[in-house]
Amino acid sequence: MDKQYYTGIGSRDIPFEIELKMREIGKFLAKKGYILRSGAAEGSDSAFERGCDEVKGEKEIWLPWLGFNDHKSTLLWDKVAWNIAATVHPIWDDLDVNARCLHARNIHQVSGADCKTFSKFVICYTEGGKTKGGTTTAINYAKESKVPVFNLGFKNGLDKFREYVKNL
Repeated sequence: MDKQYYTGIGSRDIPFEIELKMREIGKFLAKKGYILRSGAAEGSDSAFERGCDEVKGEKEIWLPWLGFNDHKSTLLWDKVAWNIAATVHPIWDDLDVNARCLHARNIHQVSGADCKTFSKFVICYTEGGKTKGGTTTAINYAKESKVPVFNLGFKNGLDKFREYVKNL
């Protein structure tokens, strides 16, 4: 069987109950053999990763630069991801280099090292389901690439995700 990936991302500021749900989702999906793709940011990324780690699941943690948030991962964005991010982000030319690095790493979170091996789905949290920040780049890229996105910030986001998982 081919490896199955999912993207677990979202806002840095998350309610405690959402953090708990993300950790449970991370554990559940790791036990099902799914490989987490995330980005070592505080909040959502860390919650999914902690859940994954609790059951020793596999993960790909993509960084904008080595040592980001003291993470030990060595997975960094490449030129292909940079170029894709430039087409996805609406104001790429206005971003400084650090912001561009953050957005380029988000491309790999959705489509892997080769930018062609897409996650089966994205599970995320943004307050009220509104897209903002780096999560927007990943969400927009996923949607453009026909990857389902489940946002726990929507009132029915968790229910839609549970329904989807039943059919996996």
